[in-house]
Amino acid sequence: MEQERTPSWGITPVPDRLRTLGALENGMLWSSLGLSLLVLVAGAFLVPALSLPKALLAILVGGIFGNALLGFAAAVGAESRVPAMVLLRAPLGRTGSYLPTGLNVLQNLGWTIFEVLVIATAARALVHGPLWVWKLAAAAAATLLALVGPIGFVREWVKRVALWVVLASLAYLTWWALHDAHLGALWSRPGKGGLSFWQGVDLMVAMPVSWLPLAADYTRFSKDGRGAFWGAAVGYFLPNVWLYALGAILLLSRGLADAPSVIDAIATGGVGAALALVALGVDETKEPFANVYSAAVSLQNALPGVPQRLLILAVAAAATAGTFVVNLVHYQDFLYLLGSFFVPLFGVLLAQWLIGNRDALGAPEIRPAQIVAWLAGFCLYQWLAPVGPASWIHFVDHTHPGQGAVGGSLPSFGLAFVLSVALTLAGRATARRDRPSCV
Repeated sequence: MEQERTPSWGITPVPDRLRTLGALENGMLWSSLGLSLLVLVAGAFLVPALSLPKALLAILVGGIFGNALLGFAAAVGAESRVPAMVLLRAPLGRTGSYLPTGLNVLQNLGWTIFEVLVIATAARALVHGPLWVWKLAAAAAATLLALVGPIGFVREWVKRVALWVVLASLAYLTWWALHDAHLGALWSRPGKGGLSFWQGVDLMVAMPVSWLPLAADYTRFSKDGRGAFWGAAVGYFLPNVWLYALGAILLLSRGLADAPSVIDAIATGGVGAALALVALGVDETKEPFANVYSAAVSLQNALPGVPQRLLILAVAAAATAGTFVVNLVHYQDFLYLLGSFFVPLFGVLLAQWLIGNRDALGAPEIRPAQIVAWLAGFCLYQWLAPVGPASWIHFVDHTHPGQGAVGGSLPSFGLAFVLSVALTLAGRATARRDRPSCV
């Protein structure tokens, strides 16, 4: 039945009859989500601060680490069969999961706003007209896709049309960007500074990491964890690396002033480039779809009785309003801030999953030790790579070790993971010691 093919499934475990996404379909889903104009813009933030060789190395290192985390998040979601925010009840407790739920709703609103903005900007660059009209059109398209749901989205949109059209468009844009780019000269040009290599890695990691609190919302419909892991990790890695590198090369080869100018450069790059941008702009609606859908699913962790479709409409309305008060200038800081929250959070989730704490629906009300491990990782990230409000950055800037540090992503993940395991083992040892002995 159509209702089973595109279900509005809540927070309970997905039944076997709906676990239909194999490794190939997962790969196509995550490849499609990785083929994004916003990823292209993100890559342009790496240069000219970094030289092209350093930028490409940062893209590779960050891509491997970030997409490995995404693969593990996808696998955990497939095995648990529940949404990501419900899954976090296991390590943090039922009430404890509400904090990341709120953060995830905020980040999904933010992503939706940025995606709608980039679609509207591309549309206006191509055909002009009032920007507000394109904002409303992009938001409406994303809302319709979100109402369809992930299974219908993959089968009806990605497999049949979107992925192939976008791949052809990006293949042309890659040729267009490279055929007269003078890569030899770009390769030898030094970076201008202002961004360290490891900060570049963090910027790359931020993109796949932004999907960590969403991954299980989709992979809970997977047949098994192995297919979900490889589909997500490889499926997102390939377009992620491709578009970050393409964005960096485009900014350098075209002598652009800033990252958002990449879209205007493509729009004025000839008929072929303009047609490719049209295809990418239409396909870009899948990105806000994913964020609107996951924001609604996340809200169901705290509001399980509210219909999912009603929550989708509410989230879409809030995000649409946000597009009229936010701009792309703050995009880079937004990416860093996401990473500082969700990298250590996944460290805690993975640690608890590996040591056997997997009962999300039977979790206690709160697990304060694991919240401490998460927040410790967040604080380490902010100490190494402070991001956020200006007052916070000014405060932390007096103490952090500067650009010689190894970035925030890897250390914060490691600290949260180790602390999570250590506090759990210490708690178990205390419980055994306090347990009355049998005489």
